[in-house]
Amino acid sequence: MTSDSASSATRRRLSALWERISDAAKTFTTSSPARFAVLIFSALILLFTALLSLPAMAANGRVTPLADALFTAVSTICVTGLSTVNMGSHWSPLGQVVIYIGVNVGALGVLTLASILGLIISRRLGLRAKLIAAGDSNPMRVHGGPVNEGQTVRLGEVGALLRTVALSTLVIEAGLAVLLYPSLLAGGVDPITALWEAPYFAAMSFTNTGFTPNADGLAPFSHDYLFMTVLMIGVFLGSIGFPVIFTLWRHQWHVRHWSLHTKLTLITTVILFFAGAVVFVSLEYDNPLTFGGMDAWDTTFQSFFLSAMTRSGGFSVVEIGDLHGSSLLVGSMLMFVGGGSASTAGGIKVTTLAVLALSVWSEAKGRPSVQAFGRRIPSDVQRVALSVVAWGATIVAISTITIAQITKADVDKVLFDVVSGFATVGLSTGLTSDLPDPAVYVLAATMFMGRVGTVTLAAAVAASSRSQLYSLPVERPIVG
Repeated sequence: MTSDSASSATRRRLSALWERISDAAKTFTTSSPARFAVLIFSALILLFTALLSLPAMAANGRVTPLADALFTAVSTICVTGLSTVNMGSHWSPLGQVVIYIGVNVGALGVLTLASILGLIISRRLGLRAKLIAAGDSNPMRVHGGPVNEGQTVRLGEVGALLRTVALSTLVIEAGLAVLLYPSLLAGGVDPITALWEAPYFAAMSFTNTGFTPNADGLAPFSHDYLFMTVLMIGVFLGSIGFPVIFTLWRHQWHVRHWSLHTKLTLITTVILFFAGAVVFVSLEYDNPLTFGGMDAWDTTFQSFFLSAMTRSGGFSVVEIGDLHGSSLLVGSMLMFVGGGSASTAGGIKVTTLAVLALSVWSEAKGRPSVQAFGRRIPSDVQRVALSVVAWGATIVAISTITIAQITKADVDKVLFDVVSGFATVGLSTGLTSDLPDPAVYVLAATMFMGRVGTVTLAAAVAASSRSQLYSLPVERPIVG
């Protein structure tokens, strides 16, 4: 055999091998986008762990310990905001840039990121991948059962949804940065540094992460109500979810054209925002370490700020560890609920809470079905909502017990930090910065499961959906 024929045969074998690898990648991305999403998030976490471990990423020029680098990478990609190091002083400017990029990548979301990468690899979105992407507006689209087409983004609109995600992120963060810049200058930050800190704060508010580029956090701006209000607006826009932004952009104030998902998300979010503020005022008004030393206006404003941040924002002015135990419990409840579906927020999601509340109300009224705004919510949505709560509570319980056993710390503080990690909020009682390495890894796993989402995680683990062609005899156990 001549050298030319040998090289030709080698090229053919390499070409055939590449085609098999390409076909396998296409099949994997289109047939199992949920598993692909988990794989991509895991790969990103490993990549950022390696990057943050480099000496150039630390301000002192030394290698960051593995536990700290891994935890920061998970918190960055999962847009959580918890940290085991001081984010403003530990990382170098290059490290801060890497973290800034990481939170924006993580903010795209598991399913959206998987859809985009799957589109790049396969050059098209398959039917199942489109269903998953459309499921960003209603995750039940990937499950069986009738779902009203008006409650979700149609398949033909998936491309528009993905464009909305990217454009809304850029436009909203840019707008927030412009609004924050004057306040940074008024707070004593020099103009050049403010050019960096403004987009950093903007990204951390819209992605609901809560990292700060300075070692003092929000302390220098605690009385700058404009600065704090802009942060709350950013957190709100990030927490309502891209499908809601998509709907508001298309229909604006034409409420009749809003989807049921949009109505439930906005109504539940506003109710929890005001209810949380009222409860925090009631519980903390006499606490000298938090609201007790403030006047009426400061107390009112800071209670609303705390209510917004416990939903998923992660910024804090008061020391969370100084809150009463009752306030920590309320904060844990708000964090567990979280924000909207397909948003930068975590938790079980406000629509899950709304569906369960409507189910309880319908049962109390003796109605045969769950209804809201002239629409019927199918039973499979109710079952998955209940499953999400059950799985979330199980994850939080196991993590809380494990970390409490490792650290022997107070359970109320452990529970708060665990829920904060699961719901990707980022608030901490101070416990996270003092965790031993085994507890750090447990909390990192909790953050990952909270961000990936219980529905997506379940879809990734399930091998395939199986239809049952027969039904079993009915027998009713005693309940209650």
